[in-house]
Amino acid sequence: MHFDSHALQGQAHHFMPKHLQALMDKAQAAMNSGAFEAPEGVARRTFLKVSAASGFALGAFPLVAGAQGSAASTAPAGLKPFEQPSAFVRIDADGTVTVTINRLDFGQGVQTGLPMILAEELDADWSKVRSVHGDASAAYADPVSGIHITGGSNSIKNSYTQYRELGARARAMLVSAAAAQWGVDASALRTSNGFVVGPGGKKLGYGALAEAAMKQPVPEKVTLKDPRQFRLIGKPTGRLDAKAKSSGQQDYGIDVHLPGMLTAVVARPPVFGARVKSLDDSAARAIKGVKAVLRVPTDRGGEGVAIVADGYWPAKQGRDALKVEWDTSAVEKPDTTRLLAQYRELATKPGNVAMQADMAPLAGAAHKISAEFIFPYLAHAPMEPLNCTVKLDGDKAELWMGTQMPGLDAMAAARTLGLQPQNIQVHTQMAGGGFGRRAIPTSDYVVEACGVAKAVRTAGITAPVRTLWSREDDIKGGYYRPMHVHRAEIGFDAQGKILAWDHTIVGQSIAKGSRFEAFMIKNGIDATAIEGMKEPYELPMKLSVHHPDVNVPVLWWRSVGSTHTAYVMETLIDEVARASKQDPVAYRMALMGDKHPRHKAALQLAVAQSGYGKKKLAAGRAWGVAVHESFESVVAYVVEASVKDGTPRLHSITAGVHCNLAVNPKSVEAQVQGAALMGLGMCLPGAAITLKDGVVEQSNFGDYAVPRITDMPQVTVHIVPSADPPKGMGEPGLPPLAPAFANAIAQLTGKTPRELPFKLV
Repeated sequence: MHFDSHALQGQAHHFMPKHLQALMDKAQAAMNSGAFEAPEGVARRTFLKVSAASGFALGAFPLVAGAQGSAASTAPAGLKPFEQPSAFVRIDADGTVTVTINRLDFGQGVQTGLPMILAEELDADWSKVRSVHGDASAAYADPVSGIHITGGSNSIKNSYTQYRELGARARAMLVSAAAAQWGVDASALRTSNGFVVGPGGKKLGYGALAEAAMKQPVPEKVTLKDPRQFRLIGKPTGRLDAKAKSSGQQDYGIDVHLPGMLTAVVARPPVFGARVKSLDDSAARAIKGVKAVLRVPTDRGGEGVAIVADGYWPAKQGRDALKVEWDTSAVEKPDTTRLLAQYRELATKPGNVAMQADMAPLAGAAHKISAEFIFPYLAHAPMEPLNCTVKLDGDKAELWMGTQMPGLDAMAAARTLGLQPQNIQVHTQMAGGGFGRRAIPTSDYVVEACGVAKAVRTAGITAPVRTLWSREDDIKGGYYRPMHVHRAEIGFDAQGKILAWDHTIVGQSIAKGSRFEAFMIKNGIDATAIEGMKEPYELPMKLSVHHPDVNVPVLWWRSVGSTHTAYVMETLIDEVARASKQDPVAYRMALMGDKHPRHKAALQLAVAQSGYGKKKLAAGRAWGVAVHESFESVVAYVVEASVKDGTPRLHSITAGVHCNLAVNPKSVEAQVQGAALMGLGMCLPGAAITLKDGVVEQSNFGDYAVPRITDMPQVTVHIVPSADPPKGMGEPGLPPLAPAFANAIAQLTGKTPRELPFKLV
């Protein structure tokens, strides 16, 4: 990876995709106006009272600083909970600095990036910095949206200024404590690597000053460093969790063990929303270690059977021994073969209009492209399957899980358990991946786990209960990236000028039926379905959308709508370039005009570093190019690929990245590498979820393909230097990979793959 740190100058300050940011803004307005509805089962007055006390909204809790104690009593009245260092910084007597992060870390590296930002302004000794997760307390809500959420690649972007100011406030308090101890003016002191330095070079370590410092007034206004003084931000930095993860010592939600804890697995209906018709559990109850077999509610109004035991293995054996007959008579039984035919038919008809332009020139265009694209359902398939541990104690409950939305999940738990929201405590655990699956508006796996715990208590058993999903449960359990069909009719002239682009998208809405519907759907169009369309190109596009209702739970999947829109846009742009005999890079640069300098910079960097157009490729190889913006960051790929006996092979990837200021270039590199591999995974044979008669046909990595180490090509990542405020990088590396690969295939075969995963023969 190459990174020019000399360009770090100017002041960087205050992410989330446009549709989600708009959602947060509207949610805040609705809350203020009284138009927002409380979660079902929670009195509106109680909900508003709790929400107001917490500083906002959809899942916030009492005004306490959670893991680090309440905010200092000397804090100015104008400071919000997320602005007070007492909730985020703990300094031990030995100088160890523990930083609480306000996000879930599930591989993206925020448990290093956020402490780096705070430690920079604190002038901490990085070798002594540690990090822990926060909880659902008000301090740990997103400072921009006010919601407890890890999503939209917004962690660093939204908390950059917040964590800088937290560090600066804590530093000022340490300086004030030293000034009081030495009897000198604070302006005579400076800080350096975990010490306050006084006249004559005398020093006091942060550990020795911490107790006194926390009694100092919390400054409301602070002066932040000139970025030219940064010694941590912008420098490639190893992750704080690297040793624990590489040595197998890292604990995840699945590893939670409490005294007397029982483990539950659930037999879920094979068709979403189905219920138990008859049950013979005698064999299950006879298995040693099984404590109870209980009928419990499942997602989408369904019913399942929970087997509760003193460990996972007896619980699984008990489930295997069940004899269940399911009633599927009242639910739709989708079939992807039939759905595809319906989607293709819908794509030929006008839908709800998202973009409007004059399509009259289409009929008389000298050159035309008619294209249909097919994208399957995709499972998230994180390495750590879903899990949630629930401990009931009278009118209180504690939950342990890796959650992207602890506040919303806590509210759902309160509703399910019949408890007051303020009596739910969430312990956020490190998670082994998620890709969106741990941020569910329905809180499905949390609600289910609470239902199991409630049923166990009703059965007279007093014990914490850990509900575990197997890999098969996870892949068959729903909430997939929606299946989509795109249809495009494009007219252009001999010079490649696009005269008209008529486009239709068919696919389920992610937001429909959720509490986000009012904010994310406008004119019948889910904003997540169309993000990434048209931009950054100057062209006349008419875009319409159909959102059919299907009994398949759908959810955002890493990079959301851009997983399919980037593929369509970037392969079609390439096709027009080839048809008009233009270089694909030069054609893109011309189409962008003067309005997209970040796209151009990322593309130019990838081109320059790859040797595109200059380096002679090995026989049978071709270049492929794509560039796309998502979550306010731009990633361009130049790839080398080949096709042998109908099998495509990706050999190398060169990335140009424009994410503005890169807080930790090493994390940016890792995120691009991981996202590129996940994007490659969309192209592999078997990378699809299919249903027959309502039943998901895939169950594990044997029949649902994910990329493996043998699929990983050489990846080099190059970052465009910038001092502008940082943007998100958890997702933007994924969308342009598949189209870049497809464009290389088209150069070799003369035909663009129109369906994912690739089907060349």
